Amino acid sequence: MTAQMHSLLSRLQKLKLMAKTRRRGAHKGGRTANKFGTSLEFSDFRIYQPGDDVRQIDWNIYGRTQKHYIKRFLDEQELAVTVFLDTSGSMQAIESKWNRAKELAAAFSYISLTGEDRLSFIPVSSRPSAKVSRKGPIYGKKVFYDILQLPKQEGDGTFTQNIQKNSLKNNQLAILITDGLEPLDSFETLFRLIAAAKQEVTLVQLLSRVELEPIYSGDVKLIDSESKEMVNVSMNDSILENYQKQVKEHNRRLEALCRRFGFRYLVTTDDADLLSFLFHDCSAKRMLY
Repeated sequence: MTAQMHSLLSRLQKLKLMAKTRRRGAHKGGRTANKFGTSLEFSDFRIYQPGDDVRQIDWNIYGRTQKHYIKRFLDEQELAVTVFLDTSGSMQAIESKWNRAKELAAAFSYISLTGEDRLSFIPVSSRPSAKVSRKGPIYGKKVFYDILQLPKQEGDGTFTQNIQKNSLKNNQLAILITDGLEPLDSFETLFRLIAAAKQEVTLVQLLSRVELEPIYSGDVKLIDSESKEMVNVSMNDSILENYQKQVKEHNRRLEALCRRFGFRYLVTTDDADLLSFLFHDCSAKRMLY
């Protein structure tokens, strides 16, 4: 491991995924739930009642009051986190964008594992993919590097189509990493399905700088990276300006759609500073703390 990578992982260990609601899980984890249990975080005392664990009796208080009191603790429970990574053609067509997508997925997965949460990582493709299900910091580094080395996926279909082939249930927090370059109707249909599963969702929209600010000029042949359809276009300032306006409007409406469903929305680019995005943007949006 390089010194730079070691420094990155050390900093990521300090972060945790934020959940708006704390739900009781099936296993112990690293975040405090609202119910009382047996973690080491002390809450208060109450009078002993038949059936209580006698080991919880505080004998110091008994010595002072001659009454049996037991200690109550806040129960620490895991969060079930699923990271969905868009592996469609538009995500993989630009190398820098694909690499940044994997970096984001690796970072969120590592933060989940080091935070004692239960992780599922799913590369969303039309073909069966190698889903990763892990729990515990011991798997953090391996999962991190495995995701960074994930090869490009073959297949067809869009992200919103293919993600529905995976179970959208039994998650408490779903993180969707996608470029969002699909019709908004497709996202609305997907959001309705996820919302019905009653889970928190963060959509991270990742775009390439060249998608936001095209550098093409003259006569060019454009190829749709997913449908493979080709079209000849004569690029000029007017067309580029109109394109940029449409992209901004699409992103604005996607953000509004997320807000309507109560989902978090973050946007970043393949040339943005990764640490700044994780420590500042994600913190500001209350995704990480």
